Amino acid sequence: MEKYEVLESVFGYKAFRSFQEESIDALLGGKDVLTILPTGGGKSLCYQLPSLMMEGVSVVISPLIALMQDQVRGLSENGIEAVTINSDMGEEDRQEVFHKLQSGRVKLLYVAPERMVLPNFISFLQTLKINFFVVDEAHCVSEWGHEFRADYRALHCLKENFPDTPVAAFTATATPKVAEDIQKALRLEDPYYSRGKVYRDNLFIHTQKRVSNGRAQLLQFLQKHKGECGIIYAFTRKETEELAKFLQSKNISARAYHARLEKSEKAEVFHDFLYDKLDIVVATIAFGMGIDKSNIRFVVHTSLPKTLENYYQEIGRAGRDGLESETLLLYTKGDEIQKRELMNNVESTGYQEVLYEKLQKMYRFALSNSCKHKLLGTYFGDESEICEDKCDACLKEPAVQKDISKEAQMFLSTIYRTGAKFGQNHLIDVLRGSSAAKVMQFGHEKLSVYGIGKEHAKRVWELIVDRLHEVEALQLGEHRAIMMTEVGVEILKGQKSVEIDEDKLGTQKYVIEEDVTVERDETFEALRALRMKIASEAEVPAYVVFSDKTLKDMAQKLPQDKQAMLEVHGIGEVKYKRYGEAFLKLSKELAGEI
Repeated sequence: MEKYEVLESVFGYKAFRSFQEESIDALLGGKDVLTILPTGGGKSLCYQLPSLMMEGVSVVISPLIALMQDQVRGLSENGIEAVTINSDMGEEDRQEVFHKLQSGRVKLLYVAPERMVLPNFISFLQTLKINFFVVDEAHCVSEWGHEFRADYRALHCLKENFPDTPVAAFTATATPKVAEDIQKALRLEDPYYSRGKVYRDNLFIHTQKRVSNGRAQLLQFLQKHKGECGIIYAFTRKETEELAKFLQSKNISARAYHARLEKSEKAEVFHDFLYDKLDIVVATIAFGMGIDKSNIRFVVHTSLPKTLENYYQEIGRAGRDGLESETLLLYTKGDEIQKRELMNNVESTGYQEVLYEKLQKMYRFALSNSCKHKLLGTYFGDESEICEDKCDACLKEPAVQKDISKEAQMFLSTIYRTGAKFGQNHLIDVLRGSSAAKVMQFGHEKLSVYGIGKEHAKRVWELIVDRLHEVEALQLGEHRAIMMTEVGVEILKGQKSVEIDEDKLGTQKYVIEEDVTVERDETFEALRALRMKIASEAEVPAYVVFSDKTLKDMAQKLPQDKQAMLEVHGIGEVKYKRYGEAFLKLSKELAGEI
């Protein structure tokens, strides 16, 4: 079959997405490939389709067992022979996979980078006919990236041991500098290079300064997503557990996931989320990279991510099927300070500086009033137009500026009067006239600045301090003591003014309406119920049967025969043979009810 026939009959698609066909043609032509496509851009098809058209097996190097297993499961559902070798397998299962590979039946083999560098495994692969290698999540190769892994860096062994076999590298997150590093590290020879657009028009981006613990903001956001699947990223294991319990108390289907959970509990949470038995996972970043789940409708960050690469990759887990999805980032300046302190433990000074710079860019992105999609594009080397209606920055009315120079001078004066030896909370206590033991211990109740800021609540002072950090009027000293910079001195002397967006003062009220009704498409819901029934019987995740996008298209077209069903997005001959008749029967019934 030629590539368009394979695309339609095996994968059920009528046309290639942007940049897919060019990468496929390059692999079919025996070239090395470096392709950067956003999450949901269809990277997997770029190597799965040519593998079916070539003799031999394709070896895919992937970072997580869960991701490998998910890919193998999805390929098997499309009638493609795919296997994985991983550390969770017993010796008997591994030997069975080796026999399958030697028989020539397997088209795709998924392995971890740690295995790929083992001499014995390389020797085994040299006995097979390998058409090409795939390095998935290739940003892990680069020391300039955000998830550098030493085992990935060692993958130059591919070219050393298989000099005549093409290597294809794929990632969703690579700045131009990282892309160049990937090419050099993997020793790609004159690769076909393509970079997709960073902008994803089905993702709406919200960023808000976190008010208190952010729970009211979170609940308001979740009102729009009742019964939908989503991931909430929290910073600590403790926070994941506390937030999951809080959501459960609000009758929201949620569970925590982090590295310290018992293996059985982690497996249960992962399984229930994958199989649509659980709506929300509240997780640390240990969760998500191995998720190929297409129907995640929202992603929330309750604090600032470390880098824009992390952020872009994590929000990319929403809307992989191309349907409308939403993201929310809650942040404060304290998040940046906290993460910067953790980076102080990094041994390499050069890498530490790289991390500091990335964190600063992440924070500037969060507080910027500019188009969020354009900022992401610029960061990843993709100059694009503003989105106009896919981020809150573009939809927001111009902010009203409030002059806080007087308050800034109060705070800066308090730093000066106390000798620049104290942290934020103590300085605010002095300003607000607190009788806290520490204030009395140092005699700060006798200072001229004591109590001069009592008209403002502590939360308002925290936001003012955030703003002073933003304009670089403050810096942290030893033990988190706050000190003035030259900019701070200028503000204190009245040589420079300070303003803040009124909406960033956190005065907005977050109203939680318990009885919000979300409109549902009854036809889609009927098809979704059938999908859940079939998925449960087949013991596969629901989205593996058909994606939400397929069900939406089916609900709109309500096909009445096999040919019409094959015209639905994502349905090929294999999927129709497995599931088509049941959905065709329901489609006819639904059409009769209209």
